[in-house]
Amino acid sequence: MKTYVKLILTALFWGGTFVAGRIVSQDVAPFSTAFLRFAVASVFLLVLTWKVEGTLPKPNKSQLIALVALGMTGIFTYNVLFFKGLKIIEASRASLIVATCPVFIAIFSALFMKERIGLIKGLGVVISVGGAGVVVSKGSMSEIFKGSVGRGELFILGCVLCWVAYSLIGKAAMKSLSALVCVSYSSAIGAIALFVPAVFEGLLQNARHASFVDWLCIFFLGVFGTVIGFVWYYQGVKSLGPTQAGLFINFVPIFAILSALLILGESVTASLAAGAAMVISGAYLTNRY
Repeated sequence: MKTYVKLILTALFWGGTFVAGRIVSQDVAPFSTAFLRFAVASVFLLVLTWKVEGTLPKPNKSQLIALVALGMTGIFTYNVLFFKGLKIIEASRASLIVATCPVFIAIFSALFMKERIGLIKGLGVVISVGGAGVVVSKGSMSEIFKGSVGRGELFILGCVLCWVAYSLIGKAAMKSLSALVCVSYSSAIGAIALFVPAVFEGLLQNARHASFVDWLCIFFLGVFGTVIGFVWYYQGVKSLGPTQAGLFINFVPIFAILSALLILGESVTASLAAGAAMVISGAYLTNRY
């Protein structure tokens, strides 16, 4: 399969995670959903790591600390907030808020890692953040300053901050560990951390009462949204380079909105369309320059 096709399918899978998450979060509690997703993903990822690396590398103390930090930010906290948010707000709105991740990564990289933000990249930051504001406020920006943003939007904004932390920690960790090892081990650590709260939340009861559709969604989230998406994306990075491969990620909110429209019957409002155009164009400028 050609690299471009794999990257388009990856964007489709990642867009679909918002729809799958929206469906399963209505029936299964967030800790349980997150644990089941990464329990499934971790098995596949660890087997894949063993086959690719020839072994399961033993991290040293500093590497282990970084991996635990990755598991607690990008897996544990991100996914609990992700499923809590999707229980409340539409998949399309959530996907556009999450689509600002590259923009906030650029901002925090400039603040903490002294990376330079040029004029065009800075313009992309302003446009994308403004678009997120339009989406969050449903077109009424004054509502943000009045403190009227809902809990669902705040949960998803929390996801963005978690992903920023995960990305910046991962950038440092990948100086000595491969991307596959970082993702595999952080997924397993996150799944282990999720297990205890999931049990107290009623994991066995949640699993027993989950519908066939819920289990399909969990499988999709774990295998297609995590394992296959990760592998194909990094194959694209290796083949095309991070900048060109990263541009395909701009398709994620588009596929999320279309999937939510077709599968969930969510409507595309004027504020959502305007916010989408701003977020995607801003993210493009931020990634491209």
